[in-house]
Amino acid sequence: MIATLRKMPIVNASMEGDAIRYHKNINLGIAVALDWGLIVPVIRQAEDKSFLGIARAIVDLAERARAKKLKPEEVASGTFTITNPGIFGEQFGTPVINQPESAILGVGGLFKEPTVVTDENGSDSIAIRSIIRLTLGFDHRIIDGADAGRFMAEVKKYLETWNEDIG
Repeated sequence: MIATLRKMPIVNASMEGDAIRYHKNINLGIAVALDWGLIVPVIRQAEDKSFLGIARAIVDLAERARAKKLKPEEVASGTFTITNPGIFGEQFGTPVINQPESAILGVGGLFKEPTVVTDENGSDSIAIRSIIRLTLGFDHRIIDGADAGRFMAEVKKYLETWNEDIG
């Protein structure tokens, strides 16, 4: 995700009056469900963290959000948000932008489904694979449908070919 936001900075931008502001850093908002609603704590400068560093930051922020121990500055200045309606068993949801951000990614649940798989010889077969649905809510004043589509295609490609060290 972070790599894709670096490649397509328009998705990490926001509106300021009539102008578009391109953010230097990726401040990743993580939606956390609480008994009374959602709160979105922010992982600052996520572009400088490893996969494991981001995972640890998510766990820390979520635990402190549920314990009501977040500081006010920890829920401000996000530039892009991820929400997970899939935690409730949904395949996908329609996320609403956390303004002034320009986009939000919804992560659906992980489900096993039959899918067509093409082998190295070009032969097709049906196999059971784990599938996740991603949805992107975006501000059309900043991002048009083509940019949103390219962003999602890049996220898909990145996830399907990911082989980075998670440490």
